[in-house]
Parts: sequence; C-alpha cells; structure tokens
Amino acid sequence: MEQSESTEPTLAVKVGTMAATLAAGWVAQKLIKTIWEKSTGKDAPIDLDADDIPILQAITFAAVTGGAAVLARRLARQGVAKAVDRRAHQVSTV
Repeated sequence: MEQSESTEPTLAVKVGTMAATLAAGWVAQKLIKTIWEKSTGKDAPIDLDADDIPILQAITFAAVTGGAAVLARRLARQGVAKAVDRRAHQVSTV
C-alpha cells in the first residue's frame, strides 16, 4: 500500500494536468485578447518584436500574458490534484 502513495504523479495525473493546462491557457489567451482590445481600443499584439508596436505596449502585453499563463498553469494543476484526491478518497471509502 505504501508504494501506491508515492509522491511521483501517475500518468493519468500528468495527462490530466497537461490537458487542463492547455485548456486553461487557451481560455486565458482568449480572455486577455478580449480585455486588451476593449480596454485599449486596439488589436492585441501578435508579434511583440514588430517595429510598429511601442516598447511599453509590448512589455505590458508580455507581462500580462506571462502572469496569466502562470496563473492558468497553477490553477489547472491544483484543480487536477484536487480531483485526483477526491477520486482517491471515493475509491478508498468503497
């Protein structure tokens, strides 16, 4: 019984975390794009290295998207971990 409680994540947890992270990242990207366009009145930058994008705008957009990516990854990982814990608890009480 001790081996099954290893701290190494199972393949199912890894796959679930990856899928949840991709989905959360996609949602975050769409949300940021929408908020950016509504708040600035301009399209969200696509190529941050383009010369026609002011440096402050590029830095701001990169910081916002980077922060959202970290948040999405953490929330996805925590959500999968909670779901796995709930499932393990259900299985162990049966």
